[in-house]
Amino acid sequence: MAKSKNTEQKIFDAATELFLEKGVDRTSVREIAAKAGINLALMNYYFRSKENLFDAIFSMLVKKNSEELIRILDSDLGLFEKIRQYVHVYIDMLSDNPLLVSFVMAILHRSRERITEMKVISSLYSTDQFTKQILEEGKKGNIRRTDPTHFFVDMLSLIAFPFAIRMLVMDKNNFTQEEFNQFIRERKDRVPDILIESLKPRS
Repeated sequence: MAKSKNTEQKIFDAATELFLEKGVDRTSVREIAAKAGINLALMNYYFRSKENLFDAIFSMLVKKNSEELIRILDSDLGLFEKIRQYVHVYIDMLSDNPLLVSFVMAILHRSRERITEMKVISSLYSTDQFTKQILEEGKKGNIRRTDPTHFFVDMLSLIAFPFAIRMLVMDKNNFTQEEFNQFIRERKDRVPDILIESLKPRS
């Protein structure tokens, strides 16, 4: 059993590295097997196809990291505190797992059917509870009336886009990796401030 787990982990690690370096579509099963140090037959025994392996890695990463995000959105926290916590946790998640952005984009560029098939991806989207809270706070006059879909997409964009254009940001600003990491840490306060300000009632 230990040997089986070790082999599976080698495949996961090799595929993750290659998917990040080359992209999913430009990585072959043969390359993954070679990097993992196993033969092609064993690779096929474990996952049968590159798509199955991609799904397994993505599901593992999302499931491990999305539970806390959902908990925050569905909690009894006030809206502004909820936004702050959500942004902080999501940015930490992407800092620890930069591959997630690439994986999500790879899925979104394939087909709508593919997104529907992968139920786990919905855990990275908004929840009914969060949507209801935004609408209710707007009706009470505590925030300006806001379309929850627009707001959530705004929030996701501000969180994820810097990771998607990391190399461009680093190149244009001559950032080292540590300087980029510091830039991202600063956004943990900047992004909630922008979002909250956008919700405050007009004077």
